[in-house]
Amino acid sequence: MTRSVLIRLALSAAVAAAAAFFTVSGASSHATDEPPVTPTPQARCNDASRPEPGRQGRVPAADYESGRAARGYTCNTEMVSHHGNSGGFKVFRYVDDAGHVCAVYDSTLLAPTDVPFNVGSEGTGTIVLDMSDPANPVKTANLVTPAMQSPHESLNLNKRRGLLAAAWGNPATAPAQVDIYDLSDDCRAPVLKSSIPVGGLGHESGFAPDGKTFYVSATAGQTLTALDVTNPSLPTPLTVKLGVNYHGLRLSPDGRTMYVADIGNTEPNGPVAVGGLTILDVSEIQDREATPEFHTVSTLPWRQMSIPQAADPVTIDGRRYVVESDEFANFTVGPGLVIAGGYEPDAPVGAARIIDVEKPGAPHVVSNLRLAVHQLKNRKTAQKNDPGAFLPVQGYAGHYCSVPRYRNPGIVACSMIASGLRIFDIRDPKHPREVGYFNKPTMPGTQPGKEGAWAMSAPAYDLENRMVWYTDGIRGFYAVRLAKSIVPRHYWR
Repeated sequence: MTRSVLIRLALSAAVAAAAAFFTVSGASSHATDEPPVTPTPQARCNDASRPEPGRQGRVPAADYESGRAARGYTCNTEMVSHHGNSGGFKVFRYVDDAGHVCAVYDSTLLAPTDVPFNVGSEGTGTIVLDMSDPANPVKTANLVTPAMQSPHESLNLNKRRGLLAAAWGNPATAPAQVDIYDLSDDCRAPVLKSSIPVGGLGHESGFAPDGKTFYVSATAGQTLTALDVTNPSLPTPLTVKLGVNYHGLRLSPDGRTMYVADIGNTEPNGPVAVGGLTILDVSEIQDREATPEFHTVSTLPWRQMSIPQAADPVTIDGRRYVVESDEFANFTVGPGLVIAGGYEPDAPVGAARIIDVEKPGAPHVVSNLRLAVHQLKNRKTAQKNDPGAFLPVQGYAGHYCSVPRYRNPGIVACSMIASGLRIFDIRDPKHPREVGYFNKPTMPGTQPGKEGAWAMSAPAYDLENRMVWYTDGIRGFYAVRLAKSIVPRHYWR
């Protein structure tokens, strides 16, 4: 059985198992002024591009049959380099104290199903590349401690301290052994500081900007654990929140506000709570009070919500926002109901959005980041027969977005699975627009059982050189150069 088939079967089973824990209300309480759920204006491509033939985000079955898909699709982008043939959920760029430039990424979508296919190529675990020459990445390390072998979505890097951390995890939650490495002296050869079972249960994570608190979310395991990593050789639990189905966790620059992608939860002996964006006050943890607690400030749902994945905080012209992304399609999650494994044209496709959080107690959606293939009316057309489109863990859907910096990021890059890497201009947060994309689908027959793109990682940036780095789960690491026309000029030299 091929790697792609194994991954698909295992991920489908894992999603179904994990979703059995998720309790999401079918009620909608979004603000009445939420903007319409429409596609973001499509990118205009330069003459050097190889654009999509039709519907925004689509790789039609006919393009696989004709061989057109094999050349890939580009719009205001070009490939700088490629490494390996596997990837996971996070990519980071780090410059150490000596000036070495490294890429760090996890190499598995679901260990151990895809591990046998990595051996003999780039190896297993979390991979470190020397990117001193971005056109020629050189692998310098494989981190193979338990959490680095299977971090699921918990791999995280604190650039201020040069700490790389992960919790052993999987979609349905695994015991969160937490591994911490120090990259600050020489990122090409990370130094293990600790590998200790202190994280509760593992799935996703968040790092306080000062690098002293590492948060582990169990998602289906319904725990959120705060760890003191001031001494990375001895991480220590600070507090645990129970009964929550939290996904990705991102922190404000002062570490006192947490923005949670909330799948929806039930407090112990309490009522069903609608998911979406939950804002927490974590000041007591940041201040190291004696018995710190998490305090909920607000929760915001929205139209077309699938599974909230992560919410990156930004400020644009001095106002606070988060860029939130949802994941997946083809299944619905509701009270006691999971539909997975087939094509569900009416199931929500959350994609991504920009949410105003200037008033934490009253957040509201100001715009959507989505493609034409995400629209429900289009999911009922021939695109449902495109390779991979019917899968609940692949298909035309969002996964991760990330921004290059907190203040005035200018652009956001999103990995949108079968639609590849998508670039949006968000300088006007109420009127974002797509400005580029890069998609390298795998052709059927080239390697039996592998087809379509699996762009699922949170991208990283080297905008001085106008590059975005991301991984495709089947095809590996890519460094992609963006056209000068789509990168705010203050970034590049």
